[in-house]
Amino acid sequence: MIGRLNHVAIAVPDLDAAAAQYAGALGAKVGAPQDEPDHGVTVIFIELPNTKIELLYPLGDNSPIQGFLDKNPSGGIHHVCYEVEDIIAARDHLKASGARVLGDGEPKIGAHGKPVLFLHPKDFQGTLVELEQV
Repeated sequence: MIGRLNHVAIAVPDLDAAAAQYAGALGAKVGAPQDEPDHGVTVIFIELPNTKIELLYPLGDNSPIQGFLDKNPSGGIHHVCYEVEDIIAARDHLKASGARVLGDGEPKIGAHGKPVLFLHPKDFQGTLVELEQV
């Protein structure tokens, strides 16, 4: 059901510093900041030959990333994103298998302009999983 790894998301306490580190120290191709108000984040994508890194920074007072950073002030891996061909079929299969879909269970449009869903970390060995339809 799942396809390739789309990205690994890292919550960061300083978006500019993190982007500069990836560009300077690692020589990575760093995208522009992108506000995602529906998700309460500002993101920057780091392009790698085989996947992406998504830097996450809180946007607004109700950002879920702020809570993560309160618990992890230095930042850290927030979630992994896998591609799926049909997000509704994937959701229904996962729910039938006992996995919990976060929110109301309906896909939202993510940072790539495609439908996404998040799965409860307690159902996936402590890892928050994002599914993105490709």
